[in-house]
Formats: sequence, structure tokens, C-alpha cells
Amino acid sequence: MIGALRVGLVGAGWVTSHHLAGWRALEGQATVVAIADPNAAAAEARAREFGIDRVFASAQDMLDAMPLDAVDVAAPREFHAPIVRASAARGLAVLCQKPLAPTLAEARALAQEVAPRCRLMVHENWRFRPCYRDLARWLAEGRIGEVVQATMSLLTSGLLPDEAGRLPALERQPFIAGLDRALVMEILIHHIDTLRFLLGEMTLVHARLGRASPAMRGEDRAFLSFETATQAPVALMANLSVHGRTPAQADRLTLVGTKGTIELEENTLRCFGAQPAEKHYDLPACYLASYAATIAHFVESLRDGRPFETAPADNLRTLALVEAIYRGR
Repeated sequence: MIGALRVGLVGAGWVTSHHLAGWRALEGQATVVAIADPNAAAAEARAREFGIDRVFASAQDMLDAMPLDAVDVAAPREFHAPIVRASAARGLAVLCQKPLAPTLAEARALAQEVAPRCRLMVHENWRFRPCYRDLARWLAEGRIGEVVQATMSLLTSGLLPDEAGRLPALERQPFIAGLDRALVMEILIHHIDTLRFLLGEMTLVHARLGRASPAMRGEDRAFLSFETATQAPVALMANLSVHGRTPAQADRLTLVGTKGTIELEENTLRCFGAQPAEKHYDLPACYLASYAATIAHFVESLRDGRPFETAPADNLRTLALVEAIYRGR
């Protein structure tokens, strides 16, 4: 592939500012030349902010009018499949936000259908956060030996009213309130994928979902347990209505190994045992960096012909666990 990729972005919602910042960091390698969204005001605002030349009311209009090399799909999940299909029909590379489709069956069918015609990567950015890349390196170095237990939690007050009576989680992402599949499919899918990235393949042992907030249609709390290929138990707990916690999302993760322990607590990553270490992170910067790293991996893999880390085959295994959770609740 010669020259800078010409990229079309589908979507102009809140998350696309992070996408566009990641693309801007690749100046000279890739350029977003068009954006499509039925919300003309939102699309035009993004275009002005990031210097995008062309704005379209639909992905189809953009694909018909623009010579592109790749498409970045950041539209709501129910639109992913038709946009990916239309892009694949033109032989374009596609980076598609998670989940690839609303259900596992739809995602499997889509991946199989487009595989012969395009290179497709799922935009699963959580595992690209600097803290998790560092943690993965510590595990690869054998700092804590074999992992025998793991626990991860996401506890926030995002669905408790603030002083103005607003729900911070829904101020940030109002669409979550109307989802039938909410906490697991929209948020914990990241954590499940990251646990797979760190610990390898897992099987679901138990799932219990619940809803506390009347503002939510779907679940807003979950307790999940998994088992790794080496039979290490893994617990994942999340609740968005926890008194005493901040509205912001901050992961907590403990990995207990045969030779040490690794703990991630908010902005600090620590290793205890024979090879101690400690690292600190700027959490907002980490969040933005995960988008940039995901997009950079997409572009580098296209140029080098390497497999995508989050190719459909890998991401479908995460979606299989998510589907099992909803079946087993």
C-alpha cells in the first residue's frame, strides 16, 4: 500500500472525537477525508474540528461519491453489518467498533460473508490501554509465574443522581439507557476481551445480571465468573449504582500468581514478589491513547500484511462469552 490511506468515518457521536484524534496522530500515513452521519449538525461540527473535507448524510452516499482505502465504522451497533457489507463490496479495509453486530449469530454470518472481499478488524480498544500492554509484558516475562486466581471490578456511581439530579453515566452516553443489552454488551465486553488478552481463552461458569436504576432498560449490574484453560477462576463484578464511588470508570484488577501478584487500582499498576515494579498512569491520557494505538495497529497491519490482533476470529470468542452470559443470566 503506497501513500496515505484515504479513510471515511461513519458516525459523528461522542466517541468519534477519540477516533479522529487517533487518526490525526497518523498524519502522513492516513487521512480522514470524509464523514457520514444523518445528524448533519454533528457531522459538520466534527468536520470543522478535524479539518475533514466532505460531509455526507449516509455511509452509502459517502461510499458512492468518494474514492477510499478504508472505512472506520463508529455508528450504533445495529448499523454495523450493512455498513461493513457495503464497504466490503468495494474491497475496502474496515475498522468496525465493537460489537461487530448486535448478536453472535449476526456477527459470525457477517465475518464469514465479507472475509473473501475485505480486511476487517474490530475496534476493541480496551486491551490497547498502556496499563494493560505493560501488564501483559509483565506476565510474558514470568514475573508472577502462573496465574491461579483473578478478580476484576468496575464499580461506579454513574447511575446515582449528582447534585443537579443528573445521572453522569447517561449524560456521557445517553443511548445506553434504551439498550436491552446494556452493561455487558456495551461496557463489560471490553473487560471480558481484556481478560482474554491477558489470560487466554476462558469459559463461563456463572452469570448473574440485575437492574437497579429505573432510568435503564437493560442490566446495570453483573457478577460473572469464568475459568481459564488452566482452571484458574476469574471473577468479574460491575455495578453502576455504587454509593461512595466516583462516576468515572476506573478498573480494578488483581492477578494472583504462583510467584507474585499484579494489581491495577485506578491509575497505579504494581507487581509484588521477586520482581517488584510500579507504574503510574494519567487515566484520561490512557483512554485516548488506547484509541490511537488501536488505529495505529490497524494501519500498520494493513501496510505490513500482518494479521489484526482483534480480527473477527478473535473477537467472536469474546462475543461468544457475552452471548453465554445473556443466555445464562
